[in-house]
Amino acid sequence: MKKPSRFSVAPSRQAKGFTLVELMIVVAVVAILAAIAYPSYTSYVRKGKRATAQAALMDLAGKQQTYLLDRRVYTTVQTDIGFAVPAEIQGAYTFTITCSPSDCTGFSATAAPAGGQAVSSEQSLTIDNTGAKTPANTSGYWGK
Repeated sequence: MKKPSRFSVAPSRQAKGFTLVELMIVVAVVAILAAIAYPSYTSYVRKGKRATAQAALMDLAGKQQTYLLDRRVYTTVQTDIGFAVPAEIQGAYTFTITCSPSDCTGFSATAAPAGGQAVSSEQSLTIDNTGAKTPANTSGYWGK
C-alpha cells in the first residue's frame, strides 16, 4: 500500500447545492405561475360563495312559504323562519327580507355582497315570493 506524500494534492471535491442564479430562476418561475394562478383562484372562491348564497336564498324562500302556510303572511325577521346565514359565507353576504306590499302578502329576499365578496363585478342576488330571481339567468348568475 502506497502512502500518500505530504506534497500531493487532495482530490477536488464536487460542489453540492444550487447556485444563486439557479435559485433566482426558480423564484422567477414560481412568481410567474402565482401571478397567473391567484386571480383564477380568487374567482373560483367568489363563485363558490355565490353558489352558497344562492342555495341559502332558496332555503330562505322555502322557509318563507312554510311560514305563509302557518300564518297567512310572510315575515321580515329571519329568526322567525329559522333562517341562519351559512357559516362559510358569513361576512361575504348580507341577507335582508322586505315585505311587498306593506301587509306582507309578498316578500323579496336579497343577498348583497359584502367584505371581500364585494368586488365591482359582483351583483346582489334576489328572490321573491313568485320565485323570480335576479339578476337574470342570462348573466351567468343562478346557473344556466
